[in-house]
Amino acid sequence: MRRRLINSTLAVVLVVIAVFGVSLVLVETRTISSSAQESVDSEALRLVAIVDSRLIGGEPVNPDILAEQSGAKRYALIEIPGRNPIEIGTRPEGSVIRATADGERGETVTVEESRSTVTAEVGRTLLIIGAVALLAVVAAVLLAVRQANKLASPLTDLAETAERLGSGDPRPRHRRYGVPELDRVADVLDASAERIARMLTAERRLAADASHQLRTPLTALSMRLEEVAVADDLDTVREEATIALTQVERLTDVVQRLLTNSRDPRTGSAIAFDLDEVVKQQIEEWRTAYRGAGRAIVHSGKHGMRAVGTPGAVAQVLAALIENSLMHGGGTVALRTRVTGNQAVIEVTDEGPGVPADLGARIFERTISGRNSTGIGLAVARDLAEADGGRLELLQQQPPVFALFLSREVKSHADHERPVR
Repeated sequence: MRRRLINSTLAVVLVVIAVFGVSLVLVETRTISSSAQESVDSEALRLVAIVDSRLIGGEPVNPDILAEQSGAKRYALIEIPGRNPIEIGTRPEGSVIRATADGERGETVTVEESRSTVTAEVGRTLLIIGAVALLAVVAAVLLAVRQANKLASPLTDLAETAERLGSGDPRPRHRRYGVPELDRVADVLDASAERIARMLTAERRLAADASHQLRTPLTALSMRLEEVAVADDLDTVREEATIALTQVERLTDVVQRLLTNSRDPRTGSAIAFDLDEVVKQQIEEWRTAYRGAGRAIVHSGKHGMRAVGTPGAVAQVLAALIENSLMHGGGTVALRTRVTGNQAVIEVTDEGPGVPADLGARIFERTISGRNSTGIGLAVARDLAEADGGRLELLQQQPPVFALFLSREVKSHADHERPVR
């Protein structure tokens, strides 16, 4: 591209120099020739006037006097009737410029100048024009190189940016070049880089969330299948298989929920459901794991509440809290349901050391963990709760008390009235 810009600029300059240079040479040559002819004519008229004045006054006419009075520098031939011709200077050879003037007494004055003088003057003029043209070409080349670098370097930089985007590096460079068209391309590339970065972040977040959230259902399902494998009683097999199918449905719901939240975290599918069933389901699923750890999980509080939300999402939030207590807590884990205003609250607490003071305000942030864990579970749980219009909070650090707030199903007054007959 640089070579094309330089060649095109140089071609334009050469065309301009050729057109205007040739015209200028022709005009200057004609001007110099006309000036030389006018100078010779003027000298011939001056000499004839001097000769007339001396002849009228009866004064002598000789070469020295005429040369002194006229200041003639060219060759001149004065022909006076009845006298010998008078010559001033040396007669030039070759081509000459000639001028003739006649006096009142019949004398004739002829002035000649070698045309080589005019040729030399034209040569000097051509030399000056050529030097100016050469300077113009050099200036044009320098300007073309600078302009080519100014345009080619940004294009090279933009090409590198596009190549970086294609290789998976979506960092915007925020470089501008002072050229509106190139700056527009840079704006588009930076905007594309930011969109790609957001998409990659969302994909990585989805992968991390999926790997974390699917781990618990898959573990529970694996435990149920192991129970089926070792069971001899057909009724036990059927019961475990039914529970396994329920867990598969929950697993499917988890995947669907994660995909939905990855597209739009605000999208919810909240319905009215029986809160006791979800709590009971989670206790049943986790009881085996807690029994294996020598710990217990219990439920207390208000029963018969109906909340508004997505059962699968609420189950996942509770699973995250129960698993968090199993991994980081101690003693018995208690799930307590209560009512506050128009909200149903599920509290999860244990008898462990609680949440460190320095992590209390950041416990729901991603990658924040008090031990060697991913730090994703509580963050995903809060996202799931907020997607249904609820919220997840840490009410107390020691002992730890996590609370899930959900909207209650409010029945209208008409629902409690019976028709009177």
